[in-house]
Amino acid sequence: MTDNKRSSFTGQIGFVLAAAGSAVGLGNIWRFPYLAAKDNGGLFILLYIILAVTFGFALLTTEIAIGRKTKQSPLTAYGKINKKFKGIGTLATLVPVLILPYYCTIGGWVLKYFVDFATGKGFDAAADGYFTGYITQQIQPIIFMLIFLGITAFIIYCGVNKGIEKLSKILMPILLVLILGISIYSLTLNYTDEAGITRTGLDGLKIYLVPDFKNITLKTFFVTLMDAMGQLFFSISVSMGIMIAYGSYVGDKTNLMKSIKQIEIFDTIVALLAGLMIVPAVFVFMGKDGMSAGPGLMFVSLPKVFSNMGTAGNVIGFAFFLMVIFAAITSSISVMEAIVSSIMDRYGFSRKKSATIVLLYTIVVGIIVCLGYNVFYFEITLPNGSVAQILDILDYISNNIFMPLVALLTCVLIGWVAKPKTVIEEATKNGEKFSRKGTYIAMVKFIIPALILILLFQAVGLLKL
Repeated sequence: MTDNKRSSFTGQIGFVLAAAGSAVGLGNIWRFPYLAAKDNGGLFILLYIILAVTFGFALLTTEIAIGRKTKQSPLTAYGKINKKFKGIGTLATLVPVLILPYYCTIGGWVLKYFVDFATGKGFDAAADGYFTGYITQQIQPIIFMLIFLGITAFIIYCGVNKGIEKLSKILMPILLVLILGISIYSLTLNYTDEAGITRTGLDGLKIYLVPDFKNITLKTFFVTLMDAMGQLFFSISVSMGIMIAYGSYVGDKTNLMKSIKQIEIFDTIVALLAGLMIVPAVFVFMGKDGMSAGPGLMFVSLPKVFSNMGTAGNVIGFAFFLMVIFAAITSSISVMEAIVSSIMDRYGFSRKKSATIVLLYTIVVGIIVCLGYNVFYFEITLPNGSVAQILDILDYISNNIFMPLVALLTCVLIGWVAKPKTVIEEATKNGEKFSRKGTYIAMVKFIIPALILILLFQAVGLLKL
């Protein structure tokens, strides 16, 4: 596929909204609030913001610059920078290959809950065992997964301009309005439990934002730091080939530094609002015990919260799951695009042929993931100590092993082999100012590799926190 035939975003706004759409996904909606509640609220948020403007900025800038400089997808872009490092491209492409099937499975769960609330059956979802009862079914989860995948594939078939960019321009503003509206409503809530204790949304806001420094030890600080860093991988879509693919569609005249700052700001605001939307509401009706990790927060705790809201609960639940669907779709199209663009660049296939290949693969593996809770059910203990099924294994390999490895090897390539000037020159080719140049060089050469090695040691069980 030649460069002059390559699609591109029509402008800076389209690129920023598409990249922000990729970043604002399921990880932001349920993972950020859970970690904020678990890790002493304000401390986690403070560390996250510091990491976003240093660690996140460096990785985001690097990947977008590599994409625009090479005009290639992740599979082939690294080899254009240095032939000896083309293997990073294979590793980076494997990440979305592993993520897409299980992401569409979870997207199907969200779709199911949206249909429940849209048809007035939302309160059924608040019943104990509802979520487990649903995912252990053999047929219905597959149907919803296929519908979600079909929507994702259709957008990819439409291309960069008429598909990804057009959808992002429509969905992202709506998503932001929904999150803002639900966040404000969450702060107005109050509830008196059976013990006569009244909790308000503002009480939950305090827990969310104000750190309790009295209970902070060196160990809790370090755990919070690692959690915040791990969340950044989810949050800004780095180390999974997406930003390289999107960067390759950015025009040479686009102000890269301005775009990256806008993506940072948009993603951070949405992450903070996601916490503001969820933490106070869950605290009001369920106390601190209501916060739980993983799918439990979105699919178990929140339906109970909506149920406790009375008549308004079904409306708020409908708006919430509509917003989550938008967030999930803008992310799933970016994951699929990273794979499709790689096939197009590597083998010269058309977009439709490449998308069809990815679609068929995802159907097969997605069905296996769905059946992992019934027909193919098993339990295995991972090196980090967590108990896993098929979905969890794919998530662990992609997020805990491959993504940190991609980030580490990318830092070696740019920090020590091709040198930081490769990225800096690309980012400032139109005379833009690289305002965090010193920070960028220090992060890429020293700080990020050191932090990622700790994260990797923790993931494989060599470091216990």
